[in-house]
Amino acid sequence: MCDKSRVVITGLGVVSPIGIGKEEFWYALIEGKNSIDDIRSFDTSLYRTHKGGEVKNFKPEKYIKKMKLHSSCRSAQLALAASKLAIEDSGFLKIFSPTDRIGVIVGTTTADAKLAEELTLIWRKKGYKNTPSNLAKGLSWSTIRVANVILEEFGFSGLSLVIPTACAAGNYAIGYGFDLLKMNKLDIVIVGGTDPMNQSVFAGFNRFFAIAPDKCQPFDRNRKGLIVSEGAAMLVVETLEHAKKRNAHIYAEILGYGLGCDAYHLTSPHPEGIGGIKAIEMALRNAKIESTDIDYINDHGTGTIANDKIETKIIKRVFGKRAKKIPISSIKSMIGHTMGAASAIEAVTCSLVVKYDIIPPTINYETPDPECDLDYVPNVARKQKVNIALSNAFGFGGNIGILIIGKYNG
Repeated sequence: MCDKSRVVITGLGVVSPIGIGKEEFWYALIEGKNSIDDIRSFDTSLYRTHKGGEVKNFKPEKYIKKMKLHSSCRSAQLALAASKLAIEDSGFLKIFSPTDRIGVIVGTTTADAKLAEELTLIWRKKGYKNTPSNLAKGLSWSTIRVANVILEEFGFSGLSLVIPTACAAGNYAIGYGFDLLKMNKLDIVIVGGTDPMNQSVFAGFNRFFAIAPDKCQPFDRNRKGLIVSEGAAMLVVETLEHAKKRNAHIYAEILGYGLGCDAYHLTSPHPEGIGGIKAIEMALRNAKIESTDIDYINDHGTGTIANDKIETKIIKRVFGKRAKKIPISSIKSMIGHTMGAASAIEAVTCSLVVKYDIIPPTINYETPDPECDLDYVPNVARKQKVNIALSNAFGFGGNIGILIIGKYNG
C-alpha cells in the first residue's frame, strides 16, 4: 500500500473529566480513575439524580489567544483547547504555514444548547411567554461556529464542517476526514468531537429514567444507567506520505471505518442490532481486514440496560465464538458519557492502546450479567499486545459509527 493512501494520527488533544492533555488523561485511564462527582455548573435540586462528569480546572484563556472568550460557547472552548493540544503535539505549524489544505471537522450532539438555555431564561425573565422564532436560526449559526472558531484561531482557511450525528458524531467526523485525505482534498485534517455539560441533556435523560444515581456500571448486572458528562477530543490526521515529509511522530494508523443506521427508534437500539452489525462489517471491509484481526474493542458501553445488552449481542454476531476471547472495555465507566465527544475521546484512547499495548479497564464492574457475558476487562487495566483496535459508537436516531485503528509499523 502506497504512503499516499495510508492515513495516520500525528497529534492528540483531549479535555476530559479525568484529565486535560493526553498524558494526564492516559495515566488516569489506565489507573481506573473515577471522575464522577456532584454537578456544580447548574442546580440539580429539582432532579432525581445529581452527579455528572465535569471538566475540572479548565481555564479557556490558557488555550485561546485570538478569539474573544465571550464570543465562543463552552462547546467551542473545549474543542479549541483540545485542538491546540493536538496541534502542538503534532508540531506541524513549526514547519507548515496555515493554508487552505488544512481542514477542521467537529462532531457534536448539542453544540451550543447551553446558549439556548441561557437565552430562553433571559427572554422568560423579560416576560415573553414563547421563545422567539429567530432563536433557532441563531443557534444554527452558533453550531457552525464550533468548527469555524478553530480555523479562525489558528489562521486556517480550509474546509470547516460540523457533524451533529448524536453520540456517534466523533467517529463520523474522523471517518469523513479519513476520506478527504484519501481523496487528496486536504493535507492535514483536525477531527474530533465536543460537547459541554448542559441542563437540557441532563433533564432529558432524567426524564427517560436513564441516568444512574451515583456511578456508571457498563455491562454489570445491576447497572442503572449512564452518567451525563462533558469534554472534547481532537486528533491531527494526515497521509503517511505527508507525515514522513516532516518526520512526524506517529501514534497510530486509521485503517478504516463503517457507518450504519438502525432506523428503528429515536432512542432505543434495534433489538437484534442490525445497524451495528452492518456498520462493523462495513468497517472491516473498508479496512481490508478480517474479524479475526481485531485484538481489542472499545465499546460504546453507556451502562443502560438495553444498550449494553444489544452491544454484547452485536459483538457475538460479528465475532462468533471468538467474541469471548476479545478484551472489551468501556471508558464511560470512568468519564461518563460525553455525548458528541465520546467516540473522539475513545479514538484517542485506541490510539494510545495500540501504541502502548495497555488496555484500560471497565471500572465499577461488580456483578456479572448472564446477558453480558464477554471479557470486559473488569476494574484493572491489562498489559496485552494490541495491533488493531475497534471502536464502537452508537447514537440516538440509530446513528452508528465504527472506527478501526491499527498499530503503526512503518
